[in-house]
Amino acid sequence: MLEIIEDTLIDSIKLLPFLFVTYLIMEYIEHKTSEKAKNTIKKSGKFGPLIGSLLGAFPQCGFSVAATNLYAARVITLGTLISVYLSTSDEMIPIFISEGASLVTLFKILGIKVLIGMIAGFVIDLVLRLRKKDNEDERIIDLCEKEHCHCEHGILKSALKHTINIFFFVLIITFVINIIIHFIGEDTIGNFVRSNVVLGPILGGIIGLIPNCASSVILTQLYLENVIPAATMISGLLVGAGVGLIVLFKMNKGIKQNLKITGLLYAIGVISGIVIQLTGIQF
Repeated sequence: MLEIIEDTLIDSIKLLPFLFVTYLIMEYIEHKTSEKAKNTIKKSGKFGPLIGSLLGAFPQCGFSVAATNLYAARVITLGTLISVYLSTSDEMIPIFISEGASLVTLFKILGIKVLIGMIAGFVIDLVLRLRKKDNEDERIIDLCEKEHCHCEHGILKSALKHTINIFFFVLIITFVINIIIHFIGEDTIGNFVRSNVVLGPILGGIIGLIPNCASSVILTQLYLENVIPAATMISGLLVGAGVGLIVLFKMNKGIKQNLKITGLLYAIGVISGIVIQLTGIQF
């Protein structure tokens, strides 16, 4: 139990800088810029999937958390959010390096994740623009209006309050998830994937939905030990968005919309894995 608590605290505390900086930026946008400036920021989102997919490739789940908060306030587009989720690598890079695995293979995997994230993001934004589904989100949503809090005491205090609120929410959820993983066991999850090789990408995607670094650790280790093929690992890594999905269900209004976003993320990850497996792409 002490180890679970320690892991939970470490995983959650690592997010604090990202949370605070994100909320500080959002509060500044909300309180210090004009409506015209806000609209300019939103319109610049047409290039969001490119930037999002590149930033997401860095081994920090904090980017997915930051992107989720920005999407919840409609500062960035859905395509940008999905591109960050798909390219997020979490613990894959450190594990590859620590295991002395091929750097060429590592960069190929990162490249395919960034490429898929970029393409998916641009396609999603294009479809939404053509269908005019984003009309309901014409303006950036004010956090204070959304959460009915009193934010007139300055952006620092307001950003700190939002950071603490979401930090404790993530802390509790992460603790519950770590307990579940502890009792089920990473080996049990790995054996489940190994015994269902045909359904590899589907099962890899399911593991990727585990909203913490455990999913990327499990998938990367199984791949490096030649237990699962690259397609299965990539499916799971594409779906895995760190604790971004936890924050999404906390901060973004509408559980149906959040479920659709999760389903879209899962579908893209699994389909990409199946395509990689069928085409026989080697890593």
